[in-house]
Amino acid sequence: MLATYLIGLREGLEATLVVSILIAFLVKADRKDRLPQVWAGVAAAVALSVGFGALLSYTQTTLLREYEHRELFEAITSILAVVFVTWMIFWMRRAARSIAGELRGRLADALAVGSIAVAVMAFLSVVREGLETSLIFYSAVQGADVNGGPLLALLGGIATAVVIGFLMYATAVRINLTVFFTVTGVLLILVAAGIGKYGVHDLQESGVLPGLNTLAFDVSGTLDPSAWYTALLTGMFNVTPTASVIEVVAWVAYAVPVLVLFLRPTGRKQAAVPAPQ
Repeated sequence: MLATYLIGLREGLEATLVVSILIAFLVKADRKDRLPQVWAGVAAAVALSVGFGALLSYTQTTLLREYEHRELFEAITSILAVVFVTWMIFWMRRAARSIAGELRGRLADALAVGSIAVAVMAFLSVVREGLETSLIFYSAVQGADVNGGPLLALLGGIATAVVIGFLMYATAVRINLTVFFTVTGVLLILVAAGIGKYGVHDLQESGVLPGLNTLAFDVSGTLDPSAWYTALLTGMFNVTPTASVIEVVAWVAYAVPVLVLFLRPTGRKQAAVPAPQ
């Protein structure tokens, strides 16, 4: 559940910052009459994201009847989720310096066109975060016990992000977002490595990759499955008591170089992610 909370917090804060920048721009420009169109676009983006998540679940549970097909579908979505997580954290690192200015420029252009353009602009600004959240959440909970806990954790992360965004917008509270996105970026890379490991396992289950029973390690006899640290490692990073050689190779091949690239100095002082103004 910690992994899904982190996903909700990270993606939710990115979306909240986008919405806050748009609202702050309209308020300063004395165009509060366009706020309903912004909220309509945001609501449409949320609805589409929820529908996308439901479609993923329906496809896996209903449309695909063969076990191998379900495993292959889960593998594909897991790999896509890893791609989106990686792209997201590097995009935010690169775009932090200019995101506010770009959003304000696009909204100014939309205001010149009309109300529908404002709604569409708000929709497009938020829907990417929503679709990413649905895909990453679906992939992160594969193999977990379906008891509602991961969904509640995701919603809790989103709620926390909304509170943080509101405090930054409405009060003098300031959070070092550069540090926040760096720390959550590192954790999400480890989460993505676990999702990728699970995707490789699904590829082995579906028969696409060999070596399902060629284990790199087996500590199931010494690792207490009921212990809190086991639940933490499994739920957060998909570190399981047993893993095939290919799974371990895939985890290391992704996590090590991506962490090195993400944490390496950029050669210039990284700008803080702009708060809504």
